[in-house]
Order: sequence, then C-alpha cells, then structure tokens
Amino acid sequence: MNLPIQPSTRIFCPSIDAAIDDALAARRLVGTVVMVARDGEIVYRRAAGLADREAGLKASEDTIFRLASITKPIVTITAMRLIEQGRIGLDDPVTKWLPDFRPRLEDGSEPAILIRHLLTHTSGLSYCFHLEDGPYVRAGVSDGVDQPGLSLEENLRRIASVPLLFAPGTGWQYSVAMDVIGGVIEKETGKRLGEAVAELVMRPLGLSDTGFTVVDRSRLAAPYVDGSPEPKRMGETEKVRALDGSVTFAPDRIFNPVSFHSGGGGMAGTASDVLTVLETIRKGGAPLLSENTVRQMTTNQIGDLLEPTRPGFGFGFGWAIVLDPAKAGLPVSPGSLQWGGVYGHHWFMDLAKKITLVGLTNTTLEGMWGQFTLNLKKAVAADL
Repeated sequence: MNLPIQPSTRIFCPSIDAAIDDALAARRLVGTVVMVARDGEIVYRRAAGLADREAGLKASEDTIFRLASITKPIVTITAMRLIEQGRIGLDDPVTKWLPDFRPRLEDGSEPAILIRHLLTHTSGLSYCFHLEDGPYVRAGVSDGVDQPGLSLEENLRRIASVPLLFAPGTGWQYSVAMDVIGGVIEKETGKRLGEAVAELVMRPLGLSDTGFTVVDRSRLAAPYVDGSPEPKRMGETEKVRALDGSVTFAPDRIFNPVSFHSGGGGMAGTASDVLTVLETIRKGGAPLLSENTVRQMTTNQIGDLLEPTRPGFGFGFGWAIVLDPAKAGLPVSPGSLQWGGVYGHHWFMDLAKKITLVGLTNTTLEGMWGQFTLNLKKAVAADL
C-alpha cells in the first residue's frame, strides 16, 4: 500500500475519540476505521471495535470493508479520466455505447440520456429502495449490492424496462445511474469495470487493496445491521428498511466472479485507500486529473434541483456539495463535499480547511445515516 499522504504523529483529538467510543459503548457500531487528513498529512487514524464480533477479530487499519456507494466517486473519477482523454463526452448520449439502453417516459416518448445526466443523478432513473414494491422492485432491478451472479446486460435490460421518473435534466433522484456508467466504461475500454478502474485510478496511485474482488478474505469485515440491544450479523440475504423502501443485501455477492461490477456499489477496500483517492482530488487531481476537471467535479452542476428535498445541497460529479452549511445543518465550510455508503460509511472533504475525513464501519445503517456521521463532523470541527 503506497500512500502519497505523509503520515504524521497522531494528534490529540478528544472529540473524535469520544464520538467513536460513544458509538461503540452504546452498541450502535461493531467496528470502525476513521482517518483524517489535514493539509496533506494524516493527523488522526484509529481502528476501533471488532471487524468480526463472532470471531473476536479486532478492526485494524488494513481491514477491508464492502464500500457500497463509496464506489461511486472512484468510478466517477474513472469516467472523468476517459472524458479528459476525449473518449467519452459529457454531452454524448448513452446509446452511443449502449444502443439498447432506451428507457422511456410514462407517455412513451424516448428522451436522450446524456453522460452528464448519469454522473449527476438527473437522468430520471431511480433505485429499488426509494419505494417498497415499486416498479424497480417489480422489474427485478439490482441496486448493486444484491443478486449474486446477475449480469450487467440483464440488469441494464431490467432498468430500461421501467419508465423514467422525469425527463433527463429536469429533476434529481439518487439512482442506478453509476451502474449504467459502468456499462459505458466497459464498452469504451473493452475491459471489465474493475480492470478499467484499476488501470485508470488505483494503480497510478499505487493502491492495491480496493477493487471489485477480495483476495484476502481474512481482512474483510463481517457486515452487521442496526439492532437492539446490539447490531445483528447479516445473513446470506438481508432486507433492511431504508427511506420509503428497503435495501436488499447479499454480502457474499463480491465473492461470485460473474456478479456484474456495480459502478454504484460493488467495490470493497480500506479507509487509507479511500482517503488517498479523495486527497488526490482535494489537492488538485494529479496524477489522475487536471485542475480544470476537478473544478468541474467540485462545482454544483444541478442548480437548485436538490433544494426542495435537501436544503443547502447541490451535486457535482461524484458527490454532494454543501452550498449552504446553515441550511444543511452541518458544521462544515461552504463548498464541502460528502457522500457515504449503505454498508455503513461516510466521508467528507472541507476544501476550505483542507480537511478530509473517512469513516468506514461494518454497521448499516448507523454508519451512514445515523448519529455517528453527524457526530464525526462535529468532532472534527471541535478538534481541528
């Protein structure tokens, strides 16, 4: 593992320690790895709790976690590299690579879905978990963390069979769009998505622990679900209520070699690898991307489409942007970036303060939408 970030002596961060200790003591989390970089140096790094409770295996800094939607920024960077190389255009139609991917509106008309619509979740696509027994569920669409062995071609066919929620570019809905981008990347490169991501992102940064497969299973954290009095270990298939629907997890999906490489949620990796990728963006993009491309990625691309449902937020390429921290209710600077993963993760970059935090856990949904993520933000604001 080759970190371009120079590690320093861990500084005293009592608020961050307390946020971790409180979550573990209250049995809201089983295990976690939290890392914080400030101005290019790792100033806080801690593994706490258990990677596998039943086996008594402690979490460590090299624990590998199923990343879920933390996959998205990594795949977005892959796509942006191809855009910089002139191989994909932001305003190209998806049908240039996927000629059979032609979802229609309710009225039967077929609008053009552009690459930029996919990268900003303005395509009119959706996710199963937005609506219990909704059209995506009935069509058998995979959210990218279930259905081991499903092919990308079949999942794209199922997605395209469901009417779009709105005309592309006129609304915002978190969606399977990054799985469609994965299909575009595969067609353009002639490689499986995992190999394209490794070639274009991970290897140039000297990273080898993060990908769409797990070679050393002994380092992979066991997955858990929020529960009382303590989180419950996930079974072979686990259905978990989320928003107005449910997320169906199949934790062993990543071991099935024919499962499609989900650009929206299929990777597994370490906190240090994720931090390295994010810090590469924060510092301007080299050696992966130009500063101009990073500027595009970190600029709101969707106007006020998120304002009705998530006040204070916009969306760039790959992540949410905190436009108005007061409206968003977050202790970060304007322009901060953030996202998470449904297996229990959260990260944010405060560009103004040059701070990046990565918090990976093995406990859904506390690690993503629970109090732990907000407490980490408050703790960083207090300590740094």
